Amino acid sequence: MSSQPLRDILFNRRMLICVFTGFASGLPLYILISLVPAWLRTEGVGLKEIGLFTLIGLPYTWKFFWSPLLERYPLPLLGRRRGWMLLTQLGLLLSIAALPRFDTTTQLWPLAALCGLIAFLSASQDIVIDAYRRELLPDIELGLGNSIHVNAYRIAGLVPGSLSLILADFLPWDTVFLITAAFMSVAIVLTLSIKEPGHPGATPATLRAAIVEPFREFFQRLGLSQALLVLSFMFLYKLGDNLATALATPFYIDMGFELAQIGVVAKHAALWPMIVGGLLGGLMMVKIGINRALWVFGLVQLISIFGFALMAHVGEGLWLLALVIGFEYLGVGLGAAAFIAFIARTTSRVHSATQFALFTALTAVPRTVANAGTGYLVEAVGWEQFFYICALLALPGMLLLFKVAPWNGPNESQGSVQ
Repeated sequence: MSSQPLRDILFNRRMLICVFTGFASGLPLYILISLVPAWLRTEGVGLKEIGLFTLIGLPYTWKFFWSPLLERYPLPLLGRRRGWMLLTQLGLLLSIAALPRFDTTTQLWPLAALCGLIAFLSASQDIVIDAYRRELLPDIELGLGNSIHVNAYRIAGLVPGSLSLILADFLPWDTVFLITAAFMSVAIVLTLSIKEPGHPGATPATLRAAIVEPFREFFQRLGLSQALLVLSFMFLYKLGDNLATALATPFYIDMGFELAQIGVVAKHAALWPMIVGGLLGGLMMVKIGINRALWVFGLVQLISIFGFALMAHVGEGLWLLALVIGFEYLGVGLGAAAFIAFIARTTSRVHSATQFALFTALTAVPRTVANAGTGYLVEAVGWEQFFYICALLALPGMLLLFKVAPWNGPNESQGSVQ
């Protein structure tokens, strides 16, 4: 129990840094999952091909393989975290700007390769940003700090998911992607303006130590059986809503909405409830703790998936679209806030880069491998039945809460401040 006032936790420089780390991490991912599918669909690419394009996100699931390299071999400039941050951000800016140089009808494979490079650079940036944030935040600030990071991550989706779509009605795609890529300069300014955090552990002496020690520490700390349950929970908790939103933009297009309507109505109806949910979730976690937040927010997240099924059943109406999406993404925001805080709490500060990369990579598996088949599933059963299946797949993660985050579990002492 901390006596630190809530205002001192909410209004400090660490929380401001979390705003910009979230934006830097979120922008490349939303370009891949929002802007690129919209571009491909308007160019006449089929749902099956767009669904398979989600496989380019595999670097997000594999990033723990090369995270020890980033831990073991810091770059000579800017320090252990910031050097790699700057290099990946410069690569992202150039790669995103180059996307529309490929023809969507004859060069899908080269285009997929470039998208894969963007995913690799983005995942590498996430490794060092997540480690930086874990080393920056004291334990009492994990819930709120990660909530702010997640919300800024979602705000970054406004650029490719709203602004860029609106611009696409008036400008050629190469100009749209150039403008979108320019927003990576925000991440570059962040990297150049912050200081290295205090590193609780020394740089690993060997590559073997950088690989082995994070895994050994995790399994020794939790025990084999509990560690496996925690890893299973990380995979399953967001499975349902990840699948439900995998083809959100093509879903809106198939419901008959125009790109400008999607940019103005649908994207904002998703974003702002998600921001409210995330911020509310972060503040509530300070009071009730992470475990209880996982229960409450997970239930809201599960119920909200049925809103998409309702939209698919009715199939029309901008106001209904806004209401349904707003409630769905309120659940997404709440669930994500608690989930990322749980991951951060599970991560050792000494091995933050590799462990955080492992955990977040595991959570990205449903968004990449499983989502690759969503196009086939939708075409087989239809949009409405698809969303019912997504709700069903959200149940196993909730059931695992009994084992990994019980309502009155010992970790709840993290929680309350005045």
